Amino acid sequence: MREGGVRPLEGDTRHAIVSLLVAKGACTAADIGEELDITPTAVRRHLDILIDAGEVTSAPPSTRSDHRRRGRPARQFLLTQAGRRQLSQGYDVLAGDALRALREVGGEEAVRAFARRRAEAAVASADTSATADTGTNARRIAVALSDAGFSADTRIVGSGVQICQHHCPVSEVASEFPELCEAEIEVIGELLGTHVQRLATIANGDRACTTHVPLTTGQPKELR
Repeated sequence: MREGGVRPLEGDTRHAIVSLLVAKGACTAADIGEELDITPTAVRRHLDILIDAGEVTSAPPSTRSDHRRRGRPARQFLLTQAGRRQLSQGYDVLAGDALRALREVGGEEAVRAFARRRAEAAVASADTSATADTGTNARRIAVALSDAGFSADTRIVGSGVQICQHHCPVSEVASEFPELCEAEIEVIGELLGTHVQRLATIANGDRACTTHVPLTTGQPKELR
C-alpha cells in the first residue's frame, strides 16, 4: 500500500508488474508479490489479465530457481513480444522509418555505421581498461547496457560468463535491421578483447539477448 494508505490504481499495479518483468526478465508470482508488496491473490489476478491480453506468458520453472524456497519449483512469468511492443511501439515506428530512409540515402554501409555508433554509445561508460579480468569487464558492460535501457546482468555458465539483456528497446527494429545486433556484438568483443557469441535475441523471439563470453584458464569464476 502506498504512503498515506492510498491503494495504487489497478493500471498502476499492472504497469509495475510489467516494469519488474522488464528488469528481471522472468519472475515467479511469489517474487512479484514480494517485490511489489501485494498479496498472492492480487498478483494472480493481475497476471491473468496480462496473460489474457497477450502481454505476459508463463514458462516452466527455471533450472536456476531459488533452491532456498521449499516445495515444488514455481512457474515463471515473462513478457511476450506483444508486451514488449507496448513499451516502445511509438519509438519502434519512428526508428524503423528513420533507418529505412537512411538506407535509401546512404545504403547498407550507412546503416552499419549508425549501428556501430549506437552500440559504442550504449557501452561508453564501461571502463574495461583497468583490469585483465574478463568476468569483471563483462559485468561492467552489463551495467552500462542497463544504464542504456537494456536491463542487463551477468551469470557464470560452464567455462564462460553470459551477458543477458532482459529488455531491448529496439527489438522490433532489430528484427528488420540485424545490423544493430551485429554491431553490438562486435563492440562487446572488442572491449573484452575476445571472441564472443550471441546465443539468443529478443528480436528473434527469445526471452533475452544472451551473449556468451569465454573465460580463459585461471580467470576467476565469481562475479563480485
